[in-house]
Amino acid sequence: MNDIVDYPEPGDGRVLDTTAGRGMSVLNAMYYAFKPFLPQAVRYTMRRLRANYKLQNATDWPIMPSAATPPPWWPGWPEGRKFAVVLTHDVEGPVGFERCLQLAELEAKHGFRSSFNLIPEGGYRVTPETRDALTGMGFEVGVHDLRHDGSLYRSKKSFDDCAIGINGYLRDWKAVGFRAGFMFHNLEWLKSLEIEYDASTFDTDPFEPQPDGAGTIFPFRVEDGTSGRSYIELPYTLPQDATLFLVLREKTNDIWKRKADWLAAQGGMVLLNVHPDYLAFDGRKPSISEFDAALYEDFLVHLKTRYEGQYWNPLPREMSRYIAGLPTG
Repeated sequence: MNDIVDYPEPGDGRVLDTTAGRGMSVLNAMYYAFKPFLPQAVRYTMRRLRANYKLQNATDWPIMPSAATPPPWWPGWPEGRKFAVVLTHDVEGPVGFERCLQLAELEAKHGFRSSFNLIPEGGYRVTPETRDALTGMGFEVGVHDLRHDGSLYRSKKSFDDCAIGINGYLRDWKAVGFRAGFMFHNLEWLKSLEIEYDASTFDTDPFEPQPDGAGTIFPFRVEDGTSGRSYIELPYTLPQDATLFLVLREKTNDIWKRKADWLAAQGGMVLLNVHPDYLAFDGRKPSISEFDAALYEDFLVHLKTRYEGQYWNPLPREMSRYIAGLPTG
């Protein structure tokens, strides 16, 4: 596991020391070039072998105690809430896109709201009807990469070329948030996007292809000293669903609950990424690339019943605007 970068001071514009920042590594580039031709079972076997190796040395996963230190300017959450809950969803393919509204209805049933990050030029057509339906229900839509093919961070030129298209979709969709495919990130390069927030980092996650983390369970501001503009970075703080249930083959959501309880005790941010593509709804037996949606629903019920009235559940854009309005001194 790469060293975790210490907490960025507000406004210092620090860039995480990333393979993406230096151009994509040769191994990553080779994997994403051949990925479309690899059977799903082979891909999951490769990921499991790698994850099991990583797990042996993952001393700071799923909890990194040092990440609990709040920034010096931290005033706490609005209305005196104990902690925050931010729910996000990356929609990978047409099956996931078809399940967006069902997932939104599940969350709304329990009083939660979330954001859905959609791929503009991926394997499905992002229809205005679905976007409008989600936002009409009080949910948010963000931009997820451009093509989600691993090419975004291949080089600085590749990123700059993609940024033109990404900014166009941000404007067209009236979206303010971004998350890169495969959680690649370079906080410096992201300054060329017309965003209010990015959500491509994490507190600790040794299982990602670019495993360097932000090392904090709090949002933070990234400033551009040249233009004076800034955006907010929202690191996810719970293990991703695919990592937990499809790669590590966990049978329960105990790790989610344990980490969320720790985050609540620290007054941090519970930020989760669940893919509708991987959810088996309505009690249906999950396929090799799915897990039971009841595990996610049970986690939401856990938060609501144990912490009702103690957490703030903003949309990511609401979170970013709250942080952007705070003093940094």
